[in-house]
Amino acid sequence: MKLIMKTEFEDLRLNEAHQYETDSNGDKQTVKIYHGEKLIAKKIKLKKSIRYFAIEGYQQYLVGEEK
Repeated sequence: MKLIMKTEFEDLRLNEAHQYETDSNGDKQTVKIYHGEKLIAKKIKLKKSIRYFAIEGYQQYLVGEEK
C-alpha cells in the first residue's frame, strides 16, 4: 500500500460499487474500503494524525475526473 490524497480516498469511499467498514480501538480509528472481497484502501487516524493508503493501481477504481 502507498500513501494517497484525501480527495482520492473520498472518491473511493463514496463510490456505490465499494463497501467500507470502520473500526475504533482506543485512540486508533480505521476505515477500510473494499471492492468485492479485495481491500483497496484504508484510512488510519491515530490521535491527530490521519493517513490514507491504497493498493497499487487504485486509480482504476476512481470515478471522478482524476481517472
